[in-house]
Amino acid sequence: MQTKQDIERLLAGAGTQPKHRLGQNFLIDLNLIRLLVEAAHLHEQDVVLEVGTGTGSFSEAIAEQCGRLITVEYDTALFNIAKNQLARFENITQFNRDVLENKNTIHQEILDAVTAAKDTFAGRFLLVANLPYNVGSCVMANLITGPITADGMYVTIQKEVADRMAAAPGSDDYGTLSILMAATGNVRFLRKLPPNVFWPRPQVESAMVSFERNRRKADEIHDMQTFREIISLFMGHRRKMVKACVKFAEGNLEKVRHWADIFDEAVVDAQKRPEELTPKEYINIANLCYEQTR
Repeated sequence: MQTKQDIERLLAGAGTQPKHRLGQNFLIDLNLIRLLVEAAHLHEQDVVLEVGTGTGSFSEAIAEQCGRLITVEYDTALFNIAKNQLARFENITQFNRDVLENKNTIHQEILDAVTAAKDTFAGRFLLVANLPYNVGSCVMANLITGPITADGMYVTIQKEVADRMAAAPGSDDYGTLSILMAATGNVRFLRKLPPNVFWPRPQVESAMVSFERNRRKADEIHDMQTFREIISLFMGHRRKMVKACVKFAEGNLEKVRHWADIFDEAVVDAQKRPEELTPKEYINIANLCYEQTR
């Protein structure tokens, strides 16, 4: 692991500096790095995805305990620094690319690497990362809905995103991420992080959060794509009544007929607003829509 002075030296030697537009804020408190890695309870058969390799400080701590680490860094200068720093590890696969092909899709080459690693190692697939602020929510949402799903996530993220991860229906923070996480697993707030544990200091507070997938809960969702489409349809118009949102249905959801019957069977008050529906109500609606459209 690397101190602030180590990171400054590595960046200076490469002729680069932290880029605010890429959300580059390095966690420099080594005790907090250990805390997050320990929270994941890594095993030698686990496959880990890290998004935001940086200079490889977190990567070192992770790779020492897991079977395979797949780590992704968008910035070429940082990728080259980390490549040198991590050269001694034989269980690391590094990518220099955007982790996302688009908002709703993790890059296929990364998914292929995860699949290959899972074929070799029999443990869990986890996300463990000091997530770049600009991609964190999208990465976590994609690892909930698949095609490859994470058994757990142990991350540092902006506190406002952490609040959304665990928000309850009716609150201002309740949204797509809240619904996805509550419907498929359990969120635990580990620690609030002040700006001074990062370099450069971000303008916002951060937090360490864990998510553990609950297969029993997730199996109640008949089709994850339909579930995600239903959440997007309704939460995209969160201030309207639920019954008014259906006129905006697109794609496969355009095939749905008799929405009133679906709301009745799902035991959903159609005069509620989407931000008031529970994750279970979203599951009920999505399952009934799936039965109609498959």
